[in-house]
Amino acid sequence: MSSSWRAANSLSREERVAVLNLCDRVELALGREAIDEGRRRVVVHGGVAQHWLHGEDTLDGYAHVTTAQNPSVEQCGGGFDATLLTRLLEDYPVIDWWIRGDQHVVGGATLRTLQFMRAPLPVPVIAPPPGATLRNFEPGVDDDAWIAQNNAAFADHPEQGAWTHADLAARLREPWCDPSGFLLLEWRGRLVASCWTKVHELYAERLGEIYVISVHPDFRHLHLGRVMVTQGLATLRRRGVNTAVLFVDHSNEPARRLYDSLGFRVEREDRLVRFTRQDRRA
Repeated sequence: MSSSWRAANSLSREERVAVLNLCDRVELALGREAIDEGRRRVVVHGGVAQHWLHGEDTLDGYAHVTTAQNPSVEQCGGGFDATLLTRLLEDYPVIDWWIRGDQHVVGGATLRTLQFMRAPLPVPVIAPPPGATLRNFEPGVDDDAWIAQNNAAFADHPEQGAWTHADLAARLREPWCDPSGFLLLEWRGRLVASCWTKVHELYAERLGEIYVISVHPDFRHLHLGRVMVTQGLATLRRRGVNTAVLFVDHSNEPARRLYDSLGFRVEREDRLVRFTRQDRRA
């Protein structure tokens, strides 16, 4: 791309429509989300972020920059633009950039690697332990308990461990949210595990995703993760989904072994790469 990037702290209605249209075109070409779901939601609802737009008469590039202490960037399509990085490093000493797939990038240090995995359905379904109750999430009833259980399970996770009531409410309002795909496991008087699934209805292949899967740390090593994943996959199959997908941190070996045993195979690896102002000048 050329250097004609311009920044905006908020998007006009016309710019929001243009960004969403660009994302739709890229998603159609890639067969997957063009940009992280949370970042797309910021565009739809006008949340706080720094938006970078590329193109004069027609928008042909978009990048979303968070406003955190170490800003993170994702470009529509998951790509990388060295010119934009140079512009960003003029304002920030450190930039973390999500790069989707095998794109070659010079410089930077990889902080995290996410594996995008895929498996055919159905898979064998594991029953809950005796005395446990498997049921659907009830909005307005289970909010507090689910947030506490999920955040305890992801206490050390950079993203999943800080859900708020506002985060949950926003996702429950999304068109894709179907309560039949949001499962809770109660056992010994507590909410101990959950699995939330998502169907990508607009994709030709109609993929089903394990959106959030978590087990309370007090109940680990009891194979509840396998129970919840297989039960979640069963809800996807009942909705006519033939292929399931999920993201898992490369460093999470127990989860990777579980998914591998259920037939999931790595389709792509996404990297969070850190660039510093000093590295760019070197």
